[in-house]
Amino acid sequence: MPLPPDEIGAALVTLFVVVDPIGLAPIFLSVTEGLPRKARKQVALRACLIAAIVLIGFAFFGNWLLRNLGISLPAFRIGGGLLLFAIAFEMVFDIRGEREARTAERAIEEHVRHIAAFPLAVPLMAGPGAITATLLVAGQPGGDSVRLLWLVGVIGIVMIACYMIFLFATRLWRLLGTTGNLVLTRLLGVVLAALAVQFVIDGVRAVV
Repeated sequence: MPLPPDEIGAALVTLFVVVDPIGLAPIFLSVTEGLPRKARKQVALRACLIAAIVLIGFAFFGNWLLRNLGISLPAFRIGGGLLLFAIAFEMVFDIRGEREARTAERAIEEHVRHIAAFPLAVPLMAGPGAITATLLVAGQPGGDSVRLLWLVGVIGIVMIACYMIFLFATRLWRLLGTTGNLVLTRLLGVVLAALAVQFVIDGVRAVV
């Protein structure tokens, strides 16, 4: 049974907001500073592929892992919703950007040759928030293999968006400017907060 259009839209918005490819654009520019254009494209492609593999892996095997750990899906919905709300809080008050920038700076010093895997793919793109969102969407009632394939498509769309934004990161940053990026990040944070609250409500409703 395929996902209804509203569920597809909710899954796409949730993952896009959590991954936040527009917010990652300046970090991508900073960790690839000094690299030629061809090398930047390779880093962007590799980072998106690694992040996609991580998220798809959790989409297919995350619920199996939860069952073996004895964690119920409603409990994970509530906990995951609170985690997403914390991420939204950081986005609205500009805490997340500072933390991700520090993570990127440490990675440059320690693993210059592996910046595609760390910090771009993990933990910036496929971090706890994105993994939580993927598990929450995959664990919706009535899930089956066909619905998981729809989720894989959503993950693919988000990763393609990340790749395209990374390719045009310099132009995008100049177009939006510092003020534009701050406003957009805060708006996306408010949207994510509302989605996070809905996840908590669904979890509490399932428990009750």
